[in-house]
Amino acid sequence: MSAAAGCPILAAMPDRQPLRPHTKRLVADDRRFLWHPFTQMTSWMEEEPPLVIEKGKGCWLVDSEGRRYLDGVSSLWCNVHGHRVKAIDRAVRKQLSRISHSTLLGLASPPSIALAKMLVEKAPKGLARVFFSDNGATAVEAAVKMAFQFHAQTGSPRRTLFAALAEAYHGDTVGSISIGGMDLFHGLFTPLRFEVVRIPSPYCYRCPEGLDPPGCALACAARARAVIERHAERLAAVVIEPLVQGAAGIIVHPEGYLGAVADACRRHGVLLIADEVATGFGRTGTLFACEQEGVVPDMLCLAKGLSGGYLPLGATMTTETVFNAFLGAPASRRAFAHGHTFTGNALACAAAIESLGLLVRRVMPTLKGTIDAFKGLLAGKIAPLSHVGDVRSRGLMGGIELVRDRRSREPYPPEERVGHRVTLEARRLGVIVRPLGDVIVLMPPLAITRKEMGMLVTATAAAICKVTGD
Repeated sequence: MSAAAGCPILAAMPDRQPLRPHTKRLVADDRRFLWHPFTQMTSWMEEEPPLVIEKGKGCWLVDSEGRRYLDGVSSLWCNVHGHRVKAIDRAVRKQLSRISHSTLLGLASPPSIALAKMLVEKAPKGLARVFFSDNGATAVEAAVKMAFQFHAQTGSPRRTLFAALAEAYHGDTVGSISIGGMDLFHGLFTPLRFEVVRIPSPYCYRCPEGLDPPGCALACAARARAVIERHAERLAAVVIEPLVQGAAGIIVHPEGYLGAVADACRRHGVLLIADEVATGFGRTGTLFACEQEGVVPDMLCLAKGLSGGYLPLGATMTTETVFNAFLGAPASRRAFAHGHTFTGNALACAAAIESLGLLVRRVMPTLKGTIDAFKGLLAGKIAPLSHVGDVRSRGLMGGIELVRDRRSREPYPPEERVGHRVTLEARRLGVIVRPLGDVIVLMPPLAITRKEMGMLVTATAAAICKVTGD
């Protein structure tokens, strides 16, 4: 397909003029003092100057040169309502006029109490307790330690083994990288990681058995059940990203997979830890992804969209059964000896309370229409391109897998950095997207308008055409 047939012609931003003195100072100080996450700093310091984001409004970011960019990845998958939302701003300011932070160690606070109650009311029925932390990795870390201690205190001390999917990503603490299965990020740290049993990822586009749904009869679920059954006597918990593996390349699980894993866990007395750090708060189309298959996990890990993308906040929700296993006299040492300085931070909780209220009242009622529009645009503008091997989405999580040869599914050589080049080209068209290797991730704020959605997908299509010669 030619570029003219496959991509609308978009006007790129004018070539960059010499940077303003203000921006020059910021870039120089950034390169001198900062160490960026998941970034090869040699390239960072040698490539063209980075965008320095100074402001935001709605779904748009503004850099230090005054240029506007559509935030196509929700500021790393966490922004729900857009930037500078008046109601959330007011809630944070109101809390700031009272107190910004006080510890939950030996004290309580109104915002953390109110948010915990709100989460229990909205989460899948059966989740009854909330343990706050700072981010997604710490939410998972807490869940792993809870699961380990739960079995030690309920007569199953041999259950010390964990299972998780291949190519899973659950954060970057030592515990969460052990559960994670992405050697690209964490292989170097293997000596620090504890043993984890791997369940093959249900990656339909590159199925290891060469099968295609629905004719595959959920062979991936059968493999998961077999792993759980084989190690059942030692398994403490299975950790899973429900419905979508985000950092693995937006791998969308086939319908019924999550339910099958949950059933196997129940059958063998294995705890189920659902990591909804990325998939929670409407991102997959329901308030929580687990709802779509009627699954109530033993623990639910939350972060990112929890505060609307405003402030760092994580939460680990558990059932009353799990909670009760930690009760006893002070001398019993059954308490959960784990916590963080900023656990239940008042400002973050205030933002989360307002965000969750807005999500339920304003966003969820119209979200299906937004998702349908997103899927339609991906199917119409992206899927026909000859170097797009697979387009997959669930809710407002989209992944576009680029390939050298569509028929054979041959990937591009990593050294060509095709995904990275596409994101740079999209930036020239005023859109911020991110690559996971050669998978282009589109994950806009849930509050994105139809017009903005069209701009996001159109610019992405044009960028793909430009880089791949489509």
